[in-house]
Amino acid sequence: MNDLVSRLKPNARRGSKPRCHLLTHGSPTQISAQLSALGHPFANVSATDRWMPRGFEEVAEPELDKAPLLPEDVRTALGSWWLAPASAGAMTPNFDIASTCTIGGKPGLLLVEAKAHEAELMKESAGRRIGPDDSAERKASHKTIEIAITAAADGLARATGVPWRIGRDSHYQMSNRFAWAWKLADLGVPVVLVYLGFLNASEMADQGRPFADHQDWERVMKTHSQPLFPERIWDRQWMVNGVPMIPLIRSREVPR
Repeated sequence: MNDLVSRLKPNARRGSKPRCHLLTHGSPTQISAQLSALGHPFANVSATDRWMPRGFEEVAEPELDKAPLLPEDVRTALGSWWLAPASAGAMTPNFDIASTCTIGGKPGLLLVEAKAHEAELMKESAGRRIGPDDSAERKASHKTIEIAITAAADGLARATGVPWRIGRDSHYQMSNRFAWAWKLADLGVPVVLVYLGFLNASEMADQGRPFADHQDWERVMKTHSQPLFPERIWDRQWMVNGVPMIPLIRSREVPR
C-alpha cells in the first residue's frame, strides 16, 4: 500500500485522501462492491458504472458540472446555477468520491464526503470568505452561491417538512454538499450523499482526534450538522419533487 500512496503528492499521503483512493483501487468488481456497501440499501454500483477518482491512476476529484458522470444538460444546469456568468468554467465544489449508480431502479449518483479526524470536520464550520486578493471569478460567484444555497434550503424544507439553515456564511462545506445533492434531485437525478468517517487513522493524531468507532463518528457528525437541520434527516430517503435524495452516515476502517 505504501507504494501506491507514494504516487500521491506528499501532502495527500495521509488522512482521508489516500483512503479514498484505496477505496477506488482494484478491479471494477471489487470497487463497485465497496461503493455499493457505502450506499446500501439505497444505491447499487455495478462494475460497469463510472467513478472518480479511479484509484491511483486518475486521481482528480470530481467537480460535478465538469466530470463525465452526468448528462451534458445536467452538467450545464449545475454550472449556471452555482456560478456567475463571468465565472463560467471556474472551480466548483470537489467531492471526495462520486460514482454513477442505480437508485430505486433509476440512474443516479453516489456522492462521498470523507473525514479522518474530528478537527477536519469542525474547522469547516466557517463560511465562504472572499478577500481583496481573491480572483474576479471567485468574487463574481459569491452572490450566486448565496442564492443557490438559499434555494436549496427552501427546497429541502419543503421536501422534509422541517426548517433548514444551510448557508454560504456558516458551515459552508456541508451546506454546499447538501445544496448540490438537492439540486441534482431537483434536476431529476436520484442521489445518495454519504458522509464517510475513516476509523482509527492514527497517523492524523497530530492534527486532530481520530474516530474510534462508528458511534464516535456518528456523534461528531450529528453535533456538526445540528445547527443546519434536525438529526432525523440522516439515514432516511427524502423525495425532492418525486426524486430520492438520501443522506447517510457511514464509517470504514481502511489501513493506509
